Amino acid sequence: MINRNPCIRNIKAGYLFPEIAKRRREFAAAHPDAKIISLGVGNTTEPIPPYIDRGLVEGARKLGTVEGYSGYSDEGLLALRQRISEVFYQGDFAGDEIFVSDGAKCDIGRLQLLFGAGIPVAVQDPSYPVYVDGSVLTGAAGPWSGTGYEGITYLPCTGENDFFPDLSLLPAQGLIYFCSPNNPTGAAANREQLTALVTAALNKGSLIIFDAAYSEYIRDPKLPKSIFEIQGARTCAIEVNSFSKPAGFTGVRLGWTVVPQELMYAGGERVNADWARVCGTIFNGASNISQAGGLAALEPEGLKEIRELSDFYLGNAKLIRSALQELGITCVGGGNSPYIWAHFPGRDSWEVFGDILERCQVLTTPGSGFGPAGRSFIRFSAFGHRQDVEEACKRLGTLGRG
Repeated sequence: MINRNPCIRNIKAGYLFPEIAKRRREFAAAHPDAKIISLGVGNTTEPIPPYIDRGLVEGARKLGTVEGYSGYSDEGLLALRQRISEVFYQGDFAGDEIFVSDGAKCDIGRLQLLFGAGIPVAVQDPSYPVYVDGSVLTGAAGPWSGTGYEGITYLPCTGENDFFPDLSLLPAQGLIYFCSPNNPTGAAANREQLTALVTAALNKGSLIIFDAAYSEYIRDPKLPKSIFEIQGARTCAIEVNSFSKPAGFTGVRLGWTVVPQELMYAGGERVNADWARVCGTIFNGASNISQAGGLAALEPEGLKEIRELSDFYLGNAKLIRSALQELGITCVGGGNSPYIWAHFPGRDSWEVFGDILERCQVLTTPGSGFGPAGRSFIRFSAFGHRQDVEEACKRLGTLGRG
């Protein structure tokens, strides 16, 4: 029989969110009358807004006609790529620099395949688990050492450094995964910080993979929504983004990646050409139905609905953050992000997770699942029905009673 892939052997058993789901099932089995409210996994809960939904319906209807039927569209419908450029990048990117996909997470996995095993990796700590786990699966990182994976440079983001890392730690000629607004901390990098990041990447000969999946939650006009607002980024960065959180497309699956033509390898080859080759080889394009919904989302009425939907979740975030602060719990995030990062000094995050589940019947996400710097933190997600969030906030009040 064939041998097991050693990269899979290197990865710790159990992806974070299935482990949380497992513990929820165990708690529910032991407490069958409990009504568990989830403020854990970042999965949207509200219906897709009506105008955007009609775009999906109309896209499906057209496929049932000779005139409207369409097949493969590997890089994405040209009209959608052009509209993405117009809405998010002031028309600065051509259609062949924007690749429509089935979501940011899937694109990150394909990017990890693109760059392969022989490249150093740096991640914010804490960070979205796929940056680390996917790097292990593709061989860019080694086995777990007890405090982190071998071959990965962890960049601590804490209250002491305003949740922005020490850029002197960046490896040369490596990949830098950077998410703003950040998942899980909710911190959004300002223009000066991102300028420093781009400058450091250029000096190190490294490439930034910038995850902007939560950019539509930014309300502070001074904060950049895209890495390409920073001069020099076109020669050192790739940006991934998604319709999942702003338009409720977590189950519909639609995203995009921007790979500028100016982005080159050390040998002068275009990264864009290799990315097109990888996508054309292992990906047949996003669903034409989801792309029809994406086009509707980027029309004026759809953009209005995106704003209203993200405002709703930000309203939830404000309620959660206020409830925690009333208990004296230090928090960041929630203002330009749907996540609140709550600090429980001196306590293990899985212990706090279990305590909140037991006492409040509220599901959260333990910070240690996002990296070593998250050991004493809990992530609260604002994705929930308002009635459930309000009830959860009441229950969290019991944490203040010892």
